Amino acid sequence: MIRGQNVKVSITAGSGALLAYIATIPAANLAVTYFGAVPVGFGYDAPAGVYMVGLALVLRDLSREAAGRVAVLVAIAVGIVLSYLLADPGLAMASAVAFAVAELADFGVYEPLRQRGLIVAMLVSNAVGLLCDSLLFLKLAFGSLDYLPGQILGKVWMTLSAVVVLSLFRRRRTRGPARTASTLYVRGPQ
Repeated sequence: MIRGQNVKVSITAGSGALLAYIATIPAANLAVTYFGAVPVGFGYDAPAGVYMVGLALVLRDLSREAAGRVAVLVAIAVGIVLSYLLADPGLAMASAVAFAVAELADFGVYEPLRQRGLIVAMLVSNAVGLLCDSLLFLKLAFGSLDYLPGQILGKVWMTLSAVVVLSLFRRRRTRGPARTASTLYVRGPQ
């Protein structure tokens, strides 16, 4: 077991987090290529990869906790290469540059903040990462920042969703398994 900010994580979970993180890169590129722009709420649209990129920022932080800094830096390098190779040729450079800068910025902010807690580090580092990614990708891929509000909103949805899920998971871990009616009946009140 590896300990990370009061959460024990197995090697299998670390590998799973890293693989899921790396998988978000081709998923984001394929989404942009095949679906174009999608609604993200409040009348805004964004390139379809927005949710996968938002998820990548969250998974990068979780992978850091589960597998360590070196593994995450290797995964970022793999992601940069995949981003370049799997993107539509018109998006390849924009995707690779935005991914590299955003993930390294997220990493640079996350590391010093992780001592203050997983949620704080995740929220602040993801804010930096999503801004870097959005500004660079939109300017390089489309020559415009027209989708910027939608890009930010879509990535914020993913970050907030992850924070809620993590908070619920951590709360459940500290409380132990839920007691159902059948466990109360068999074991009696505890």
